[in-house]
Amino acid sequence: PASYTGPMQRWRFDPGWRWAAWALSWLAGVAAQLQQAALWPAAVYAALGLIAVAAIVLLARWPPARQGTVVLTAFALAGFGSTGWRAEQRLAERLPVALEGVDLVVEGLVDAMPQVSADGTRLVFEVQRAHRDGQPLTLPRTVSLSWYRGWTDDVLLAGPMVDVRAGQRWRLPVRLRQPHGPMNPHGHDTELWLFERGIGASGYVRSTPGGVAPLLLDSRAGRPIERLRQDLRDAVILRVADARIGGVLAALAVGDQAAVERGDWELFRQTGIAHLMSISGLHVTMFAWLAAIVC
Repeated sequence: PASYTGPMQRWRFDPGWRWAAWALSWLAGVAAQLQQAALWPAAVYAALGLIAVAAIVLLARWPPARQGTVVLTAFALAGFGSTGWRAEQRLAERLPVALEGVDLVVEGLVDAMPQVSADGTRLVFEVQRAHRDGQPLTLPRTVSLSWYRGWTDDVLLAGPMVDVRAGQRWRLPVRLRQPHGPMNPHGHDTELWLFERGIGASGYVRSTPGGVAPLLLDSRAGRPIERLRQDLRDAVILRVADARIGGVLAALAVGDQAAVERGDWELFRQTGIAHLMSISGLHVTMFAWLAAIVC
């Protein structure tokens, strides 16, 4: 009837309904690709994307009764193909197997707040230049490094002699490997965590007598926001006598979840407030600041 305003009528005339259906089709394609146990060749995903674009371009050639189905299918194919293609590109950025476990020299920026523990410092490092025995190399743009303290059987791994801070530019001798990590049921998937953050290799700073020594090139080369976050985190931890409480406050204030001890995370999960710490902590802090200003 002319007065009918059900979902099908709204779909035909309301742009909002069409956009919602297209978005859901795209998400369905993305979800389907994420279920793949192994990736197809990148050319296959590119072809699916081209088919989706061609279907949209040639939409007028399809019978009007089928155009809606064609558009929905095209969006699903585009979501599937683009997600697979991006995953292939991300995997292609990983460290080549031939460079695993060999001595390299990298130069670049400390990309985020380093995490300091009793056995050393962990940092995310943006590689700007790299070489092996004087020969330039192309490495993943972002790597995860550990800078240990103390002795091992074959090499001195000396912890940093100065405070490592976000935004510093360093030249570091390193050994790297492709991202690997344990994956236990209901546990943390380290390899997925590295993949999501675009970290193409992990490794450690290697300092040996007579070899290339770590060198601080510039103390304020970039990352002003990360430098400010680190200053705030350090100020909180220094002013709070209880290290556990200081870590929780730092997590709430600047989002540094690594400052929270593992035992406390288990307590938060058991009491049902882990979401508050990991997602809503900054919102709580924002309202606390507003309350402090008002009062």
